[in-house]
Amino acid sequence: MSITQKQYGIFSLPVIVGALGFFVDVYDLLLFSIIRKPSLQSLHLSPEEVLSKGELIISVQMIGLTVGGVIWGIMGDKKGRLSVLFGSIILYSIANIANGMVQTVPQYILMRLLAGIGLAGELGASITLVSEMLPKEKRGIAASVIAVVGVFGAIAAFFVYNAFKDWRLCFYIGGGMGLLLLLLRANVMESSMYDKVKHSDVVRGSFIMLFNKKERALRYLKGVLIGLPVWYAIGILVTFSDKFGKEFGIEGIDPGKAIMYQYFGIAIGDLSAGLLSNYLGSRKKALFTFFSILSFFMVLFFLQGNGRGNMQTMYILCTCLGFGAGFSVLYITMSAEQFGTNLRASTAISIPNVVRGILPLIILLHKGLRNLTGDYLTGAWITGIVIMLMAVTAAYYTKETFGRDMNYLEE
Repeated sequence: MSITQKQYGIFSLPVIVGALGFFVDVYDLLLFSIIRKPSLQSLHLSPEEVLSKGELIISVQMIGLTVGGVIWGIMGDKKGRLSVLFGSIILYSIANIANGMVQTVPQYILMRLLAGIGLAGELGASITLVSEMLPKEKRGIAASVIAVVGVFGAIAAFFVYNAFKDWRLCFYIGGGMGLLLLLLRANVMESSMYDKVKHSDVVRGSFIMLFNKKERALRYLKGVLIGLPVWYAIGILVTFSDKFGKEFGIEGIDPGKAIMYQYFGIAIGDLSAGLLSNYLGSRKKALFTFFSILSFFMVLFFLQGNGRGNMQTMYILCTCLGFGAGFSVLYITMSAEQFGTNLRASTAISIPNVVRGILPLIILLHKGLRNLTGDYLTGAWITGIVIMLMAVTAAYYTKETFGRDMNYLEE
């Protein structure tokens, strides 16, 4: 263990700044889901267009995250982890301020694309930096601290909207918080582990390297598949909870409130997953535990029809789905631990954003299955089974990374 690693603890400046950065990231990322209906209604869209354009905009935002994940990941290995933390927050802060000024759906789509690209760099870069600066026995818990503080950004977005009832002001506030965070970022130092690699001749940030060896390509693919259930729960079940509520015979579900409750559950889940991983000395055992929890609450979610559910049970189950989906910190930490220093940012930043970016494909899968079966709910639960099977299979064939020495290179 290097001397630099010993100097940093769980509540050191890199962890605090990473946590606040992820707070702003989640606020901005989930804000659209919370203000989707009122913002699109204010642009004079019909109820059918609010649903269809809402699906389109969130899909474009997720595509932006995928593109940004690749861009920022490469930059993080070529130019440094801090370059990503500065560049990404500037882009998504400006994009969100501009988002508050849109007057048309095409403008809205463009701003969410740019915001998605900017948002892509935040969490992966923070966890990469912290993983390299902290001792191996602390990095999992530090990642949990970042995740827990971060997910409260969604809760803050809900309360900000309910306090002001002005979706444009909500975007301005998110952009303003991001720009203020730049002042704290100026005091964070670069990882010494990365600095040593930066001044060597080793190839860094080569996205081609991820796929020029079968074993490494499969390692990357498995990292992506493991995270899919998180965004199935967030992007399908909870984001469109008002639609599911109507299918169950439950009226009056507020998707913004459902997202707020879910992220409260995710905060508890992320902390629990990190602590459980440390207690068990295994990322994989903790991961399978949370796969089981999420699957259990997914089953309960789909059993709300025929008068078995009401508004209260829907919100409770959204909270429980959030808790079960609280393994995001695990798979992102595993993404950082599975790859060498010269490709670590490329993978830790791109993998969670590729996962987010696959959400449009999950939405398309749901659309195809609901059209095939002729039933909205049937299409949704079949989609869930497919997603969980892929994630469980990928996790089974993934190597344990708990306690792994991070000071190594990919050749």
